[in-house]
Amino acid sequence: FNKPGSLPPSEAFTSSFLILTIISVPANLLVCCAFLHSYLVEAKLLTADIILCHLAFANLMVAFTRSIPQTLAALGYVHFFDDVGCKVSLLCFRAFRGLSISLTCLLCVYQAVAISPATSLLASLKTRIPQFLMYIIVFLYLLYYFTSVSSALYAVSSLFNNTIPPYTFNLEYCFVSYREYFAYIFVGFGVMSRDLVFILLMIIMSGYILILLYQHGQKVKNIRSSDHSQKGGRAETKASRAVVTLVILYVVFFGVDNIIWLYTMTVSRVALLISDIQDFFATLYTSVFPRSILIFFSS
Repeated sequence: FNKPGSLPPSEAFTSSFLILTIISVPANLLVCCAFLHSYLVEAKLLTADIILCHLAFANLMVAFTRSIPQTLAALGYVHFFDDVGCKVSLLCFRAFRGLSISLTCLLCVYQAVAISPATSLLASLKTRIPQFLMYIIVFLYLLYYFTSVSSALYAVSSLFNNTIPPYTFNLEYCFVSYREYFAYIFVGFGVMSRDLVFILLMIIMSGYILILLYQHGQKVKNIRSSDHSQKGGRAETKASRAVVTLVILYVVFFGVDNIIWLYTMTVSRVALLISDIQDFFATLYTSVFPRSILIFFSS
């Protein structure tokens, strides 16, 4: 399994990917099991719980399809996939990575709708989102699987003469080799544009939540009861910090990921170090967001 003639893997990246895997797999698995136990005991889940459960499952699958293979590659083990395995692995990673974005967006939209006043334009969605939730989730699954097929078709386990041609992403254990520049650009900008829509919507809804929390906090200050104002203030402060953390983490992680992606669109050969950095940020949220989202709901 050792890659012939390759340099020893970077200790920094090896440790980083290993830590991400050790944290993300148990954390997301624990969230899935917790909601499964809740469903078996109570025979139902709240709307936010269903979204959160699917989000944890998506993060878990990202860890299985990218974090674990990348960790093995960082440790110096490669060629554990054939061509079909590379295509399936890349398809699942692209799909579940996108699902993590869109489901978090759905989570933010639902939370904004849930706390919006009765006079808000979003008020009509309070009953419609729970009613059509499963249809929305199934649509997101189908959307990301069908739109991820194009990039997965270019995945292979090895290259002819071990020579990396232009427009090829080197994952160490697999290669994504585009035969022409048009496909390289088309797939890259297609993936980025698709995810960017959900990220922008998530930022807008999170901003709306912060506005509502601020307005509510101002009303609480006018209440004479000190106990009520203190409890309300603590709750609103905690919720505000959780929302801001959620938005900042997404903007930073996916912002860095997409900036690197844009850079790779301008060069014909992507350095292995750049690919490792992009992979790190593409999987970093799987270990961070379970805690961030749980804090968000516990507030």
